Amino acid sequence: MRVFAIWLQGIDPKHEVPPSGLIVGKLRRPRPFIYTKDQIAEIITTASLLPSSYGLRGLTCSTLFGLIAVTGLRISEAISIDDRDVDLDKVVLTIQRGKNGKSRLLPISESVAERLNIYRCERNRLNSRTLEPFFQSEKGIRPTDCGIRYNFAQVCQQIGLREPERFKKHGRGPRIRNLRHTFAVRTIINWYRRGLDPDREMTKLSTYLGHSNPEHTYWYIEAVPELLQLASERAAQSLNHREGR
Repeated sequence: MRVFAIWLQGIDPKHEVPPSGLIVGKLRRPRPFIYTKDQIAEIITTASLLPSSYGLRGLTCSTLFGLIAVTGLRISEAISIDDRDVDLDKVVLTIQRGKNGKSRLLPISESVAERLNIYRCERNRLNSRTLEPFFQSEKGIRPTDCGIRYNFAQVCQQIGLREPERFKKHGRGPRIRNLRHTFAVRTIINWYRRGLDPDREMTKLSTYLGHSNPEHTYWYIEAVPELLQLASERAAQSLNHREGR
């Protein structure tokens, strides 16, 4: 409204422009959708069946979705991984182009490394050309953000997480970004169940996710009712302990 008022004032000086900061607004993030393990497994299985000429579309999408689910990578980070960034001997990924241009090392489990090795071998078999991107589309090039979102939407429609849409529209429903949210939430819930101190562990998760500020990671606690309840119970137990109850 203020920008519009400035434009009107340029036409007629009689128009008043509201002062900056008159209305204080706070960014409100929508509550994240948290996938169940069965839903994630169904997404990966269905993605592997996406039709294509050589089968690379399904192979790439299923592996990419699975990697995001078990590492919490951003979509941009996952598709920007180059072949040289995947060190399966040291079981670590190098994220060269993280948010705000920051890079980081990402340890992965042996099972994830094994799955990435299977993908690399099959990808090389289907596409004999030596290319830089680790994940490749059917054309042998790096997948686009838009293309990955489209394929994810198609998979979600097939398994009922989104309503079917005409003309190949994405529709509304759970997003691929929610795989990252799910990873973060499940990790924090596991801390509580194992009796670990979330305040001490949070820095590790923030670094792993590539958050510039731990506050961005703490947001998951207040965004998910189950986590908020666990945090409240832990705070109550800590208070009772201090009071000697």
